Amino acid sequence: MSKARLMQGNEAVAEGALKAGVRFFGGYPITPSTEIAEGMAAMLPKVGGTFIQMEDEIASMGVVLGASLAGRKVLTASSGPGISLKQELIGYAAAAEIPVVIVNVQRVGPSTGQPTAPSQSDVMQARWGTHGDHSIIALSPWSVREAFDVAVKCVNYAERFRTPVILLMDEIVGHLRENVELPEEHELEIYPRRKPKISRAEGYEPYQPDNDLVPNIANFGEGYHIHVTGLIHDETGFPVGSPKVTQEAIDRMHKKIEIAADEIIEVEEHFMDDAEYAVVSFGGTSRTAYEAVRNARERGIKIGMLRLITIWPFADKAIAELAKRVKAILVTELNYGQIVHEVRRAANGQCPVELCAKYNMQIFEPEEIEESINKMVADHK
Repeated sequence: MSKARLMQGNEAVAEGALKAGVRFFGGYPITPSTEIAEGMAAMLPKVGGTFIQMEDEIASMGVVLGASLAGRKVLTASSGPGISLKQELIGYAAAAEIPVVIVNVQRVGPSTGQPTAPSQSDVMQARWGTHGDHSIIALSPWSVREAFDVAVKCVNYAERFRTPVILLMDEIVGHLRENVELPEEHELEIYPRRKPKISRAEGYEPYQPDNDLVPNIANFGEGYHIHVTGLIHDETGFPVGSPKVTQEAIDRMHKKIEIAADEIIEVEEHFMDDAEYAVVSFGGTSRTAYEAVRNARERGIKIGMLRLITIWPFADKAIAELAKRVKAILVTELNYGQIVHEVRRAANGQCPVELCAKYNMQIFEPEEIEESINKMVADHK
């Protein structure tokens, strides 16, 4: 391990991406994510990488996709309004299976909202922001060290599944400073860029899926004939107007992630051994929820906490199991109520699911969550 350092969450994301092999960043400054761009601008030239500030968020997304197709591991970072502008090309990346990591340091919205205020209101945008049926992976850290770890995982997932991956930060973690020790590069497992297993002469087709349903697409400029399009295509990469091919293509985009869901989905339990009630939380809000749960236990309430690290794919199995174990669940989130709907769906009526929401530019105080815990316990004894 390296020596302890005082780091900000956004800085940790930049370092994690760099350690995972990112060598190209294209972006546009936007609060509260700008420190990621600043970190990449400082560090990338030192390792032979490239930083470019584009004229807007759309161009930023386009340039990272181009760099990815040319063989670079890539990163871009933004906040809500910028992520909205990137959506068309996020869909393109999903359809064309281009590895890319997009960091969203969330702010209060909609529109330009409150630029420096904390929020978790983009969780549904992360899943459904771009058009059409598509798969997506999104992770959300709760600490500076985990921001580093999650950045590494996001790059690995993008490369392994050839898909867009959303690092769903919130301003709380993005601007949090903590004393952390980061692993050395040799301590990390890094997934390399996938390479073709056969030559062009042997009948190489860029979108022929491997055993894990992910194609081994050659990088541009390596002597392979590649056609990339956002249109539905077959193994050759060329558009095909066929119902059969369309269904197969969309099925595979989903199934390549679904078959690995048990590995991708990560949750963390606290105080759950004897819990009769539970709080479900994610990201920076989990820090306050943890304190509220601990305080409630000191007052004799048997309550635990389930923290979602992977947001998408959603932790259906973990929530279903949780709903079997407890009398009621409280979902805490810095928005009007988004993840609560997924928790209710996954709980499938096995227990009541309540919401503790906040969206007024301020983070939760432990007392606010404790008040909701008290009400839940009183209502569902």
